[in-house]
Amino acid sequence: MDGRTAGPVVTGMSVPLVGRRDALTALRGAMAASHRDGFQFLALAGEPGAGKTRLLGELAAMAGENGFTPLWGRAAEYEQMLPYSALVDALDDHLDARREEVVRTVGSGQATLLSGVFPGLAADGAPAGDEPALADDRSGLARYRLYRAVRHLVGALAEPTGLLLVLDDVHWADDGTLEFLDHVVRHPPAGPVLMAVAYRPAQAAPRVATLAAAAGPRGHEVVVGPLSAAEVRQFLGPDVSRGRGTALYEASGGNPFYLEALARMGGTDVTELPPTVLAALQVELGDLSPGALLVAQAAAVAADEFEPAVAAVAAELPPAATLAALDELVERDIVRSAGARFRFRHPLVRRAVYESAAAGWRLGAHARIAARLAELGAPATVRAHHVEHSGSFGDRPAVEVLVAAARAVTAHAPATSAHWLQAALRLMPDDAGAREDRLALMLELSWAQGISGRLAEGRDTARELLRMLPEDDYPRRGRAARVCALMERQLDRPQEARALLLDELSRLPNPRAAAAVPMRMRLVAESMMRVDFRAAQAVLDLMPDNADDWEPGLAVAVAALRPMPALAARRTDDALRYAEIAGKLLADAPDEHLSEWLDAIAWLCWAESYLGRYGEALRHFDRAAAVARSTGQTYILTNLLAGRAKTLVATGRLAEARATAEESVEGARLLDSGQQLVFALTQLCLAESWSGDDEAALRAGEEAVRCGVGAGETWEATARYARGQALVNAGRFADGVEAVLDACNRFESPRVDPGTLLQACETLAYADASRETGTEAGTGIGAGIATGTGTGTGVGTGAGIGAGADTEAFARAAQWAALAVRLEDPHLPAYCGFAALARAHALSRRDPSSAAAAAEEAARLLGAGERRLDAGRALLTAGLAHIGTPGGRSRARENLRAAAEVFDACGARGLKARTERELRRLGVRVGGGATTAPGGQAARFGLSPRELEVAQLVAEGLTNQQVAERLFLSVRTVETHLSRIFTKLEVTSRVGVATALTR
Repeated sequence: MDGRTAGPVVTGMSVPLVGRRDALTALRGAMAASHRDGFQFLALAGEPGAGKTRLLGELAAMAGENGFTPLWGRAAEYEQMLPYSALVDALDDHLDARREEVVRTVGSGQATLLSGVFPGLAADGAPAGDEPALADDRSGLARYRLYRAVRHLVGALAEPTGLLLVLDDVHWADDGTLEFLDHVVRHPPAGPVLMAVAYRPAQAAPRVATLAAAAGPRGHEVVVGPLSAAEVRQFLGPDVSRGRGTALYEASGGNPFYLEALARMGGTDVTELPPTVLAALQVELGDLSPGALLVAQAAAVAADEFEPAVAAVAAELPPAATLAALDELVERDIVRSAGARFRFRHPLVRRAVYESAAAGWRLGAHARIAARLAELGAPATVRAHHVEHSGSFGDRPAVEVLVAAARAVTAHAPATSAHWLQAALRLMPDDAGAREDRLALMLELSWAQGISGRLAEGRDTARELLRMLPEDDYPRRGRAARVCALMERQLDRPQEARALLLDELSRLPNPRAAAAVPMRMRLVAESMMRVDFRAAQAVLDLMPDNADDWEPGLAVAVAALRPMPALAARRTDDALRYAEIAGKLLADAPDEHLSEWLDAIAWLCWAESYLGRYGEALRHFDRAAAVARSTGQTYILTNLLAGRAKTLVATGRLAEARATAEESVEGARLLDSGQQLVFALTQLCLAESWSGDDEAALRAGEEAVRCGVGAGETWEATARYARGQALVNAGRFADGVEAVLDACNRFESPRVDPGTLLQACETLAYADASRETGTEAGTGIGAGIATGTGTGTGVGTGAGIGAGADTEAFARAAQWAALAVRLEDPHLPAYCGFAALARAHALSRRDPSSAAAAAEEAARLLGAGERRLDAGRALLTAGLAHIGTPGGRSRARENLRAAAEVFDACGARGLKARTERELRRLGVRVGGGATTAPGGQAARFGLSPRELEVAQLVAEGLTNQQVAERLFLSVRTVETHLSRIFTKLEVTSRVGVATALTR
């Protein structure tokens, strides 16, 4: 490891640390926790000069003593737009020195992806990987793929002894670095990793201050305050008089950096100086020779960490004179050696030096560096910072560099891309010759702002573009209005989106012109989002299927919108016919004809999923998502991923569904769109619930509902339904029933789709049939979990059937079953089994034979409809019902074996564990099976990972209080977990938990 990555350049590391006892204790605790429990996140917060970097240096020393590899990076004030600069600073030299080893560890595909950010992995002859390059994905979600890859890389670097990753001065970090930090605290890397950041609270983005809290029990925050008067006296030493020490303390306020800077002034009367560190630093700089000051100023312009040759170019000095000046700067501790480079001893020193130079001279220095980098063939991304600070109005070469740099980083750093595009627009002349280029750049800028999560800025840019476009430029105005309306919708401002579209349409002399069609399509989408399908149909009825003057792909887009209103009106035959027509048009259209109309094509994909055309839906979701990635349409991509996750859940591909839903959630968070986040969290809630992780499901469902956006719209109602389903799945039947009824508006003008209504009936029938046991505290998996694609499952244990019947509850279950029969549509075969399954729940107590027959019929119908997880649930229900019939145990074993195989194939860990327990009761030996491996012991017992942790500690004999302290939980939370563990393991005591875990 070279000098730069082996350790930081830390002020005063040769001097013993004064004070900071509590901070050092916290640092040791975080290091020990990382060694013991894996990933930990440590944040040091303090004002400039408080000593954060020094404490990080102490942490690096601790890491070395504990066998951890310390890697150190720092963000820089004057390079805040350089993508991932702190991460590159920390990791790149380490990766370069171990490139072959890293490629072998992470794989060539991941290495190719990472090489787009870390030059150390981009050496000549790099093996081609299967992972798409960052530049091929313009959606903005390339960042999510990158963050996952960096997370895995960090975990790999931690093996075998541990890794300390320090990122200093993150208040200056670019958006990409901050997004990665937000990602990593919610998705920790594997292995012993301690990630430590330092920041200034007053200068940091709000998200920085929440990182430690977001990490939960893995997060630690240390506030670094001023030194006390006694500590200042200790810091100054015995050679400083008490009077001068008191004056220095009062002037510095106990800030170590200010104190050090003032103390360097020797005999100066500090009481006569302004109480600012800048004054102290200016005195320090005034003692330099002219040549050393010039090189220091040139270095401050060059970079936070600079090479002597670059400083020589900026200073216009020969190399020998530059090196001599650097010797003086090192001797005076203005800069410090960092291998073959140099670095200022503190960011405040660099700032003081930079500001000490004349503004005109700084402009020239930036220009000289930019010119030298161009001679060396440096990429536009390296030159852009200096070009931005030296370019002049009308400087077309400077504009070209900035635009090239912006386009190079759009995929993985869209905020930086937007910044450089804005810089290019500022330099671009505002004349007729440049007008077309300006309009094109503004459209790019709006796009970059939107996919970076700055939707309001993107919307404002699009509105400014509308203001600049000629009134009679109807095609481009229509396109800009449509993009602006899309962003208004993502900002949860549907009324503004609709008003904008209507205003632009009113300007058209011919409302049936081709230029009006894209805006009318957007109006159709807005109406469907508001569940006003009649209005959507009315607009569609006025639109032809095609016209000679339509752009390529427009006919596909119009056709893609037609199925959903027909489905909502229960004209199922028409909806299926429209979907078939649109599918054929889509198959014949090349990708380049689709990119403009992906928001319309998304409606076709969702409609096909609702119609039960799952194969077609997945094909179209995948194709549309690929086009969205390549063309940068993040706000469409997150929606497509959510729909894909929904379809995967329906077909029982739960592992894929969870991964897809998680990617959709990450994309929505990056986009900062409440609407898209609700879409994504809804599907994550369902996927986690069907997989058996009640905690994760409820967490996602609660957040989706808590977003509070989309009131009165279908996606908001679906989010409330998903939460209700997760509550039922977790065994909280009363809460779940109320939530499902609320989401369906108690079946009075419901805002959810017909298929979901059918599933709701089955869920309610199951919940009411299960409530007869009178237990609400247990979790669903242990008590007969409700799981599937928006529907409940099974009945309670065989022993529960026929015991303590609640006639009223079963009467309600029968009512829900009857309603399901009325709602059933024979033209939607994918949903036809839910009425039979609801009937099985209602009959489970009073007529087990009929219940078993109804459940077997449901399994047949649901299997034919490609809903294999629901078919498995029906088989489980049939098997449990057969247990209560004379001579039915053989048939019960047959159904339960078939159900276990289905659950194993689907990845429904909890349901499989539940079914295997029933088989053991019937004397059948069962093994772990395929689903045991991914979830380990937790999957085997049907427990969530957290529940398994609690159960193992209880089995070791720990009290609830001790478990709470060990896992950083409240005692109440431990008690809740233990209640669920009892139910899932079907035990009634702590001894029973220990016994169950050793079976």
